[in-house]
Amino acid sequence: MVKLVFLGPPGAGKGTQASLIADIYKVPHISTGDILRSNVAEKSPLGIKAKDYMDKGDLVPDQLILDMVKERLENPNAQNGWILDGFPRTVTQAEEFFKKYESEGEEAKSSSSFHVINLQVPDDVLVARLLSRKREDDQEETIRNRLQVYYQQTQPLIEFYQAREQLIIIDGNNPIETVTNAIKQEVDKIT
Repeated sequence: MVKLVFLGPPGAGKGTQASLIADIYKVPHISTGDILRSNVAEKSPLGIKAKDYMDKGDLVPDQLILDMVKERLENPNAQNGWILDGFPRTVTQAEEFFKKYESEGEEAKSSSSFHVINLQVPDDVLVARLLSRKREDDQEETIRNRLQVYYQQTQPLIEFYQAREQLIIIDGNNPIETVTNAIKQEVDKIT
């Protein structure tokens, strides 16, 4: 069973790789952004709560995001595996998410309950990739700042997964197909 969390800085290609790997293993690619938008659009109880925060310009609290993810993972199409993209983003979210698996029985307590794919790409390559999108908000200084914020927020998360022997580091500075094959080789070892 394939259960993966994808990590990587902006421009690393995690969305692309998560979609490709989800297709290969026939599991859903679950983006927290999509879950949030879907819940708000459907006016679900969780979506209504989230919209209240969003309308005020506040961040949606960790617990609310966690509840949405848990609810999504209970869908029938996620029972044989899943790929999470954009969650957990913080150690607090990761600890709560990990507890979910600890509460599901002894087998789930092992670090093999899910693994984390961390795509690593040099900053200069990330900046070039993001600048090539030609979006208005993608200025080099802004991009470099976003990367610094990402590393500051993610380093504790990487250490959290390393301590649990869940982290798989992939060189994302290769052609898409090469990265996909590298991920597939690692996934095949753990499934």
